[in-house]
Amino acid sequence: MLIIGDIMLDHYLIGEVDRISPEAPVPIVKLEDTKYRLGGAANVAANIKAMGGKPIICTVIGKDKEGNKLLDLLKANDISTEAIYSSKDRITTCKTRVLARNQHLLRLDQEQTNDINTKETQKLLNWIDKIIAIQKPDVIVFQDYNKGVLTINLIRKVLLESIKNDIPTLVDPKYRNFFEYKEVTLFKPNLKEILSVFPKQKTTITPLNLVKLSHALKAKLNNKNTLITLSENGVFFHSLNAHQIIPAKIRDIADVCGAGDTVISAAAMGLASGWNMYEIALFSNLAGGLVCEEVGVVPVNFERLLSEFQDEMMKTH
Repeated sequence: MLIIGDIMLDHYLIGEVDRISPEAPVPIVKLEDTKYRLGGAANVAANIKAMGGKPIICTVIGKDKEGNKLLDLLKANDISTEAIYSSKDRITTCKTRVLARNQHLLRLDQEQTNDINTKETQKLLNWIDKIIAIQKPDVIVFQDYNKGVLTINLIRKVLLESIKNDIPTLVDPKYRNFFEYKEVTLFKPNLKEILSVFPKQKTTITPLNLVKLSHALKAKLNNKNTLITLSENGVFFHSLNAHQIIPAKIRDIADVCGAGDTVISAAAMGLASGWNMYEIALFSNLAGGLVCEEVGVVPVNFERLLSEFQDEMMKTH
């Protein structure tokens, strides 16, 4: 699995709150623990790894302590770092969250969102060409957080190579390059993202309205399949021969951070395995729900996911 996109470090400051500051009306957090986790495209890689895939991340990070921490975490998780470029001209994206009793109190973002430069882009394109030629990935995942790695030039060139080499492509988009991902195999926006680019469409969640949104998307992208995440309402998929809303399973939600990463990871595994869109959507929906039961960004528990998926598939036969 080749994952191209924005990688980030998730940093957690965890403590307890039992009083308000006398200096300002803010809680005082008694710091008890600090954790670092893989975020963004790195979280996609961690999820794919947890599900038995072999992820390769292609990205640019800063030549800084956050970048070094990310590389250490990836190596500790046995995830390839061969196509990660550490640039002196960038800073590594780091999201610092302050938590107390599993509640988010504050988030601090350290990031750089301008496009990577020509040298950095060419470095990635050279690596991608080599990976496609030698390792022949089963799928290519574009994980776009609008942090600058996925430039228009890079997107277009990689999509052309994927078509030449008959490699399925999946996209988890953000707003800036939304309509640059032409001819992709599977396009996975969330409902807010797709409504923002088609503001005249109806917002009520019905199969008919979602089909209209999907048709509007296909008219722009000519994508083969659409998978729209609907938060607590589940997911909607639209393929050549079928469309359906798959409702979310009732769960105790602890944290929705990283759920989108898990959904695209599960979809990539399903697509690489030759599943149909119903199976891919069901598997992805369950995966996204499962990680919401955990606090913080974590990879999915594959044993639980597989068990739930098999149970749901048995109900359909």
